[in-house]
Amino acid sequence: MAEATEAQIIEALKKVRDPEVGKDLVSLNMIKDVQICGDAVAFTLQLTTPAHPRKEEFEQECKLAVGSLENVNSVNVRVTSHVTARPSMAGKMDVAGVKNIIAIASGKGGVGKSTVAVNIALALSREGAKVGVLDADIYGPSQPLMLGIPAARPIAEEGNKIRPLEAHGLKVMSMGFLVDEDSPVIWRGPMVMRALVQFLSETIWGELDYLILDLPPGTGDAQLTIVQQVSLAGAVIVSTPQDIALLDARKGLQMFRKTDVPILGIIENMSYYLCPECGHRENIFDTGGGEKASQRYEVPFLGAIPLDIKVRLGGDFGMPVVAGEPDHPTARAFREAARKVAEQVAIANASGPISVPELKIIG
Repeated sequence: MAEATEAQIIEALKKVRDPEVGKDLVSLNMIKDVQICGDAVAFTLQLTTPAHPRKEEFEQECKLAVGSLENVNSVNVRVTSHVTARPSMAGKMDVAGVKNIIAIASGKGGVGKSTVAVNIALALSREGAKVGVLDADIYGPSQPLMLGIPAARPIAEEGNKIRPLEAHGLKVMSMGFLVDEDSPVIWRGPMVMRALVQFLSETIWGELDYLILDLPPGTGDAQLTIVQQVSLAGAVIVSTPQDIALLDARKGLQMFRKTDVPILGIIENMSYYLCPECGHRENIFDTGGGEKASQRYEVPFLGAIPLDIKVRLGGDFGMPVVAGEPDHPTARAFREAARKVAEQVAIANASGPISVPELKIIG
């Protein structure tokens, strides 16, 4: 009985498609190292991120496709990953060792943007990615408290470089590490912008797959500095469901869109309250607004995060829910959203570099 050929195996795997990209896994160069020994076949499925949301789905579809071939009785799929990097953009700053910089933004304060940012970062790290967090809210840094290291101080290295702190597997830098907790930062716009650039370029981040930027709310100087000077893999917009929050979220979305930063999608935070005792669901801030906005602006909807006291307690006590209770339903919602973020980064990277328009102040 003749063995299946490599050509037959490759042809069978062309039937497995990534619905988000609209191409098969062979065309996407995700199939490698095909080996044949009698009726046994082995090959490597190389994903674009360890946090790929279709990891198990692709593995099963590959097994079925190859297993359906005549003379194949055993299929072994070795699943690995290689995080793609955002192509360099002319006139914009790259950060040494960092493959992808993801901005987590909101149009207004009070929507839980920092909570989303830290839990997305932790979820990506749990999947096996190397992740850092830059708390870019100069006036109101919150990541030191949320990660349980409010009194820590980074170490200055030779050449004015700063070594970031580490917490829960993340590398972290924040203005909160450099000033006393009760001391306000009273800086004008240019000083804030310079500080942000220094945090990016003068921190020893090492090798990172993803650097999460927890931006301040709104569309002011800090946000404009980031989109003007930094090569971003994309932006995630965080909102709550009610109309006023969505109105501001749309302004943030349009700011990134007008500056040609890929919009990775929208996350609806505090989407609903689920009673832990009886399971009753209450839409305190309405619901579904984020998904409707994503449809209107033709960007991905990345997920709905419930309003949960465990999220608040985790942030207050330095143990975010994804770190403290990774299998809790709310943590699973964050983890699923993080997988979708990683997937959208890979899709944006595959599209290649984009043109950079002249930056204009958006009123």
